[in-house]
Amino acid sequence: MAVTPDTTTRPAPTTAPETAPTPLEPPLPVFPGEHPNEAPRLTPVEFQPGKALYKQILPGVMQVPADLVLAASRKSSLWPMTFGLACCAIEMIATYMAHYDLDRFGIVPWPSPRQSDVMIVAGTVTKKMAPAVKLLYEQMPNPKWVISMGACATNGGPYTRYDRVLQGVDKVIPVDVYVPGCPPRPEALIDSFIALQELIMEERGVIGR
Repeated sequence: MAVTPDTTTRPAPTTAPETAPTPLEPPLPVFPGEHPNEAPRLTPVEFQPGKALYKQILPGVMQVPADLVLAASRKSSLWPMTFGLACCAIEMIATYMAHYDLDRFGIVPWPSPRQSDVMIVAGTVTKKMAPAVKLLYEQMPNPKWVISMGACATNGGPYTRYDRVLQGVDKVIPVDVYVPGCPPRPEALIDSFIALQELIMEERGVIGR
């Protein structure tokens, strides 16, 4: 069966009528630009995240936490109390002399517990003397630190078997730095002061003690 071609005519697609052009809106007024000499001064400041504004204006200003300044002041002005209990006190006195010169560390001996902030327990602490050492510690203002100088102050030393000798001054007061030796040399005491200064900077966030 033969297929006859479709000869029906289809209507041409209709197009939308053209709309009339709308009248143009009046142009906006043109404002004059900045003067060439004033344009650089009116440029917005570049934002720098994490950098304070005063550091941009004054780059030489240094910002540090307040507790860091207080800790640096404390470690640079240690006032140890001047008292000795036994032969370690001779080595402590030698450390204060001109040959070692503790003043270069800002360490100045002070005869009163009211203004001292470091106690150096230099020598054997007997049970008769322990209450007096504890009373002196309680009279010192906060913050305060204790250095146990020598084997006798640390654990009784060669007298540890005597019942009248305290087995370490840390039984009655807290100790921050222990100095080994019997007796320790002045260099060991200087090293304990340097260790105490590092400890003060590490615990700078602690308010009081």
